[in-house]
Amino acid sequence: MFTRSELEIKTIQDLRDLCRRYGLKPTGNAGYKNSYIVSLLAFPAIALNQMQECRGLRRVSFEAFQNISAALDQMNTPTDEQAALIKFTLENRRLHPPQSWEQQVLINLYRAKQKLEEVMDLLGE
Repeated sequence: MFTRSELEIKTIQDLRDLCRRYGLKPTGNAGYKNSYIVSLLAFPAIALNQMQECRGLRRVSFEAFQNISAALDQMNTPTDEQAALIKFTLENRRLHPPQSWEQQVLINLYRAKQKLEEVMDLLGE
């Protein structure tokens, strides 16, 4: 992240701007450079520690992970014809109403399934 020497050569205004950029508050009196430097040096370790303590943003439970997996299983996979219509739709081609509405439902389900698969990959890491 930042080094102390890198931060110490900055002006109070530069340090204040850096803190604003990352949404940090100075530790102690805002009139001293050290108040900003301490905040800028400490925030990465504090943020990771908070996650480990299950404060703020945290990992989902194994049960929640299984629920997402169950939703994916329930959605199943497209048939050959559905896959063809999905490809057709991704080429920006549309059916005529009222079939176009069902076509939109199909493409929305496909996109939702893709995003859930991405979520599983991200949470599984």
